[in-house]
Amino acid sequence: MKPKILVTREVFDETLAYLNDHCDVESNQTDKPFDAATLAQRLKDKDGVVCCLTDRIDPAVLAAAQRLKVVANIAVGYNNIDVPACTARGVMVTNTPGVLDDSTADLAFTLMLAAARRLTEAEAYIRAGQWQGWHLKQLLGVDVHHATLGIIGMGRIGQQIARRAGGFKMRVLYQNRNRWPADVEKWLNAEYVTKEQLLAQSDFVVLQIPYSPATHHYIGAAELKQMKPTAILINSTRGGVIDDAALIDALKNGTIRAAGLDVFENEPQLNPDFLELKNVVLAPHVGSSTEATRRAMAMTAANNAVAALTGSTPPNLLNTEAKNKA
Repeated sequence: MKPKILVTREVFDETLAYLNDHCDVESNQTDKPFDAATLAQRLKDKDGVVCCLTDRIDPAVLAAAQRLKVVANIAVGYNNIDVPACTARGVMVTNTPGVLDDSTADLAFTLMLAAARRLTEAEAYIRAGQWQGWHLKQLLGVDVHHATLGIIGMGRIGQQIARRAGGFKMRVLYQNRNRWPADVEKWLNAEYVTKEQLLAQSDFVVLQIPYSPATHHYIGAAELKQMKPTAILINSTRGGVIDDAALIDALKNGTIRAAGLDVFENEPQLNPDFLELKNVVLAPHVGSSTEATRRAMAMTAANNAVAALTGSTPPNLLNTEAKNKA
């Protein structure tokens, strides 16, 4: 008898075909997000779940899912999952690292370039029929090339951002939980500094740290005041690592020049004050959103789930203790 699995959001046909080869699949191809009660109900008879960052897997959901053996998240970040609660119940948790590094790094640079060159302002200017012709001081931006880039979080994605910065001949500073060895720093052409030094010296600050209680509002009013008034802040990691209200004040008051944001606190209910600002580029959490990358993410999650449900160790297991309990 095949194990039963729930796929909580729409996925690609090849992902469903692969899962159907190994499991009895219930899929939500309508893509309407489940509320907590519905998710708990759907998981009552399931052995596994392939879920997304929009699905909260918490103790209440786990209490209803007594048969659950694996939670396969289609994302690198997993702050939507209570991993300790899963571990306590012997539920394996997996993510999808590696396959989205380049696409997410590309998006971080897209936000950086768009904010520096005021691209959303320029497009709105044209669409509103206001462009009357060229003039010397029209929509003056700032250069990205030869500027100083500060990367907070030098993991896989942070490293790919640093490598891209080399093409723009940028000076790269970084802050990380642990300093990388000298050979890695040389490969990245990056200099390890304190958080305070990075904020004070960088023309662009890019955040690539996971969200957790420890990183909640990692950038708030105090940190924004440490940045250059000409600096641009980029968040392409998770909402909540920036105090959005403090950032809005900083953008209104000229504390920093601009921002580029792919993620927000309480998304998709972002602070409406962002919409009134011209000096912020806004994107709807699309950092990994290329067809090739999203297909790879979905298939990676499916591979993780099938491995867990067929007695193998999932390639991207986050809590090895849970497998030992299973």
